[in-house]
Amino acid sequence: MIQANNVTLRVGKKALFEDVNIKFTEGNCYGLIGANGAGKSTFLKILSGVLETTNGDVTITPGQRLSVLEQDHFKYDAYPVMDTVIMGNERLYQIMKEKDAIYAKEDFSDEDGIRASELEAEFAEMDGWDAESNAAMLLNGLGVDTSLHYSQMADLNGSEKVKVLLAKALFGNPDILLLDEPTNHLDLDAIAWLEEFLINFENTVIVVSHDRYFLNKVCTHTADIDYGKIQLYAGNYDFWYESSQLIIKQRKEANKKKEEQIKELQEFISRFSANASKSKQATSRKRALEKIELDDIRPSSRKYPYIDFRPEREIGNEVLTVEGLSKSINGEKVLDNISFIVGHDDKIALVGGNELAKTTLLQILTGEMEPDEGTYKWGVTTSQAYFPKDNTAEFDNDYTITDWLMGYSPVKDVTYVRGFLGRMLFAGEDGVKKVKVLSGGEKVRCLLSKMMISGANCLLFDEPTNHLDMEAITALNEGMKKFKGVEIFSCHDHQVVQTTANRIMEILPDGTLIDKITTYDEYLESDEMARKRTVYTSTASEEEDD
Repeated sequence: MIQANNVTLRVGKKALFEDVNIKFTEGNCYGLIGANGAGKSTFLKILSGVLETTNGDVTITPGQRLSVLEQDHFKYDAYPVMDTVIMGNERLYQIMKEKDAIYAKEDFSDEDGIRASELEAEFAEMDGWDAESNAAMLLNGLGVDTSLHYSQMADLNGSEKVKVLLAKALFGNPDILLLDEPTNHLDLDAIAWLEEFLINFENTVIVVSHDRYFLNKVCTHTADIDYGKIQLYAGNYDFWYESSQLIIKQRKEANKKKEEQIKELQEFISRFSANASKSKQATSRKRALEKIELDDIRPSSRKYPYIDFRPEREIGNEVLTVEGLSKSINGEKVLDNISFIVGHDDKIALVGGNELAKTTLLQILTGEMEPDEGTYKWGVTTSQAYFPKDNTAEFDNDYTITDWLMGYSPVKDVTYVRGFLGRMLFAGEDGVKKVKVLSGGEKVRCLLSKMMISGANCLLFDEPTNHLDMEAITALNEGMKKFKGVEIFSCHDHQVVQTTANRIMEILPDGTLIDKITTYDEYLESDEMARKRTVYTSTASEEEDD
């Protein structure tokens, strides 16, 4: 159990949290939600002891081990992958290193023998002999190839490092598990594996995530941060949303009844306060009036952007024809003889663990990369807008937000452009901010503004939900569902894929394509083995070699 007792945290004069009391108990998974800037990550840092509170404290059941998903992707570059994962249980790792040091001695003494015996007993008690196999199981489940398990962390790419750090947090059955955005940079297969892991995890989990489907799958409770307070609800994200809306509705209805009662009392008092025969009743009603208090209903601090993609031109019957596309990157074939035809009603989700292949295909279709073999042809009635996964080059300039978007606008009018920025929550003076200093989420909202203002009838997205908060993801999801055009997209948000796509394409590890007209959930059920191949290929190969 971990508990916050009267926790207050002030940053300058502002109270980020005020007298928070909340208890997280064993066997439950708590989704910590709130608007951008509400303090979700900050609260996890308070619970983990990284941040000190202004007032109050955090208590943990004595003897329980707390594990945290770390965010520094370079911290363990000097260590092998396997060591990094096992460091998740610090005491076990210390024992392993001390044992190795003792056994490496040339002058092995009796004292060394006694100490080694003590360490061996503790090592066995902590399931140390299975440490490497347990770590390997976590890494394989998250999609880290077996060939990388003994590599240096410095040799891994960003996505692989994220998975190793997540495996480190999960390792050794911690009593309390704190996860800040664990699904970031994970493909849908790895997220599905993590969901099952957490569903079966028997200890305490507190998780921050912008993935609504993920929260609905794993959470038994929801802790909502709003205006420096934390309200606990029993149930997952959807239950929280329905419950919170119902509470607001009930309080508004109660206030309406109170307002009607106040009006009746005021009218009676006004009519009869000067009437001697009614003076006692008027006095009694005055007392009743003084006792009526309206509930203080503060609006939520959450802000939802308005995302509406409107194509300027209707698409004809010929949209996109792809024939025999092949592409190798650094000697590895990521696309192998891929062919497909896109119809004017298609909303295509690119899924599976082959991240490089999905990005490569989108870059070829948008003209940013040439294929090694094969052709593609867009129809004459089509126009394309592209959301790249890596937007670094897009914002490497000295433009203000308004000037940057003006460069893509068909209408060269400041008011017109600022209207699109306003929909994406860039208000007033935000328009003069330099694009190079924007946060990750702000840059994503700028790119979505660019896509809206383009009027394109074919939208291509490469992981558009990265860096967005829950409210922006919800708005993007609605915009993608309503769009009257063609979409081809890669996205790690299960709910976005399930509610938007009517066609699923999975690029397998060998670069070949599975193409089905279906929803994502139906695809998972009908092609379960094909889906699992992406994650478990390395594990199967290792078993065959044995």
